[in-house]
Amino acid sequence: MNLLSVENLSKNYGDKILFKNINFGIEKGQKVALIAPNGTGKTSLLKVLAGEDLHYEGSFSFRKDAKVIFLNQEPNFGDATNIGEAVLNAQNPAVLALKSYENALVSGDNDDISNALQAMDNAKAWDYDQKIKEILTKLKIGDLTRDLATLSGGQRKRIALAQVLLAEADFYILDEPTNHLDLDMIEWLEEYLSRQNLSLLMVTHDRYFLEYICSDILEMDKGEIYRYKGNYANFLEKKEEREHAQSQEVGKARNLMRKELDWIRRQPKARGTKAKYRIDAFQELKKTAEKNLNKDNVALSVQMSRLGNKILEVEKISKKYDDLMILDKFSYTFKRGEKIGIVGNNGVGKSTLLNILTGKNEPDSGVIEKGETVVYGYYTQDGLQLKEDKRVIDLITEIAEQITIGKNLTLSPMQLLERFLFPPKQQYAYISTLSGGEKRRLYLLTILAQNPNFLVLDEPTNDLDIITLQILEEFLQEFGGCSLIVTHDRYFMDKIVDHIWVLEGEGKIKDYNGSYSEYRAILEYERELALEEEKNQKSQQKEQAKPEPQKQNIAVSDNNSNNNHFNTKRKLSFKEQREYENLDKEIANLENKKTELNAQISKGDLPFDKLNEKLALLAKVSDELDAKGLRWLELAEMQ
Repeated sequence: MNLLSVENLSKNYGDKILFKNINFGIEKGQKVALIAPNGTGKTSLLKVLAGEDLHYEGSFSFRKDAKVIFLNQEPNFGDATNIGEAVLNAQNPAVLALKSYENALVSGDNDDISNALQAMDNAKAWDYDQKIKEILTKLKIGDLTRDLATLSGGQRKRIALAQVLLAEADFYILDEPTNHLDLDMIEWLEEYLSRQNLSLLMVTHDRYFLEYICSDILEMDKGEIYRYKGNYANFLEKKEEREHAQSQEVGKARNLMRKELDWIRRQPKARGTKAKYRIDAFQELKKTAEKNLNKDNVALSVQMSRLGNKILEVEKISKKYDDLMILDKFSYTFKRGEKIGIVGNNGVGKSTLLNILTGKNEPDSGVIEKGETVVYGYYTQDGLQLKEDKRVIDLITEIAEQITIGKNLTLSPMQLLERFLFPPKQQYAYISTLSGGEKRRLYLLTILAQNPNFLVLDEPTNDLDIITLQILEEFLQEFGGCSLIVTHDRYFMDKIVDHIWVLEGEGKIKDYNGSYSEYRAILEYERELALEEEKNQKSQQKEQAKPEPQKQNIAVSDNNSNNNHFNTKRKLSFKEQREYENLDKEIANLENKKTELNAQISKGDLPFDKLNEKLALLAKVSDELDAKGLRWLELAEMQ
C-alpha cells in the first residue's frame, strides 16, 4: 500500500535548481533514508512533503486520511508554553483518558474512577502511558511544567523528537533525528525505531543508524533520484556498481558520438530531413556522452605546522560550577599523533574540558603547559559567528592571500574554495544563502587553512553530508598532529580514534584503549558480569534463608569406623509426607488464583472499593504462595 507518491517534483532556490522532476514512492512499513550532498535540497524536499514549503513544481500525495508528522531541525511548538503542553497533544484520546483517570483518582469518586478505567481501556491508554514514560525517560525529559523559553537548542530538539514519537502518526518525516542526542539516546532511538512498525522518510548522516534502521535508501545525485533496497552497506555496494556501469555507458556513448558527429557534419543540408530520426538519436547520445561523472569530493589537504617534542601537559586540573564537578584533579600528557575521542552524557562537561585545554577557560586549580610550537585548530559547536552579508571569498581572503597545502604548493583562496566544493559562482554568494551543511563545510575550511597541528573538534559531524565525512575521516587518519574529538557519530569515532575518554560525571574521566564499539563491548561485558554477580548473590541469600534440616547423631558400632559419629538427614514423618504431597496442589491453586486476580485488576472495570478489595486479596495470596513455596523447599530437602 503506497503511503506517499512523488511525481515530477521540482524545486528552485533563486537561480539554483535543487531537484528537478524527481519521482519515488514509499509504502506502508518502509523506513527510507534520503542521502545527498549538502546544498542539494534534502531539507527543502522534506519541508515540501511536510507542507511547510508551498513553492514547488510537480505533485505529491499521501494516502487519504494519512496522518503525517514532521521533525524539523528548528522546532516550532505553536502556542505551547511548557514541556508538557509541547509533548502531549491535548486532543489525543489516550492523553485525554490519562488526564481523566488522574483526576478521578484525586476525587476518589467510585463512578468517576470506573468510567475513567473504561476510557483507559477503550483508548489503549495503559500502553500509551508506558510509551510516554519510556520516551521521556530515555530522552531525559523531566519537569513537564518547565517553561519552553528557558530551554537550550538541544533540549528543544529532544522535546520535538518526543512530541513526534508520541504523535502516533501514519507517516514520519525526520530531519536529522540524532542531532543533539547523546550516544545512549541515539542507541535507544535506533532500537526503538527498529522494533516499531513505522513508515518514515528521514535525513541523517549517522551511518550506523542507516545500517540498522533502513529498508530502503534514496540517493539524490546531480538532480536525479536513485533507489537502493536494503541498508547502508547494500547502498555502498550497489552505488559502486551503478557508477561503474554508468562510466562504461558514457564511454561507449562518447565513441559513438564521435562517429555520429562526423556523419552529421558530412550531410548536405538538403538531405537533413531524410535522416531526422538519426539526428534525434544523436541529440540523445550527446546528452549521455556529456554526463559529468566526476565525483564531487572535498579535497582536504593542508600543511601541518611543525610540532615540537613538548605538546600539552595537564597536571591535576579541577573545575567546578556551583555543585557540579566537571574535572577532579585530571592529569594527562599528550603524545604526537594520538587521536582521542571524548564521550559522556549531555551536560557532563565535554565542551568545558575542550575550552580549558585550549585556554579559552581557566581551571580552578592545576597546571596546563602548552608546547611553544602547538597551533590549535578549534572547531566549536557554535560554528561561524559572522555577519550573514559577508561573501564566501572575502571570509577566506581574510585568513590569507595564499594558503600552503604542501611543501612546494600554495593555493589562492579561490582555488582552495573550489577544492572544498564551492564553485566560482558560489564563492561570491553571501554566507546567508548557504545551507547549514555548506556553512559547516566552510567553517571547517577556515580552521584547516590556518595549518594547525593540534585539532580540537567539538561535534564536527553535525550537518555534514556523508561524502564530506568520508573525506574528513581520510584526512584525520593521515593527520600527523594530535586530534581531540567530541562527536555523537559512532561510525566516525570507530574509524578515527585510538582511545576513548569517558566523562563519567563528578569530575571523573576514564581512559579506554580502542574504538568506540570496543568500549561499548567492554561496557556490555561488565554489565553481564554485574548481572551474573547479582544473580549469584540472590541465589546465595535464598540458599542461606532456607531453614536448616533437622539432624540427629547416630551411634555406630565398633565395626563401623571405631565408634566415630556422623550426621544424616531425618526421614519425613507420616504427617509431613502427607503435607508434602498436598503442597503441590495447593501451590498450583494459589498460582491460578493469583493469575485470576491480576486479570480482574487489569481489566480496569472494578469500582474503587472492589479494586481495593482485590488488591488486598492479591497481596494475601502472594504472601501465602511465598510461605508455601518455602515450606515445600524445606520438606523436599528433608525428603
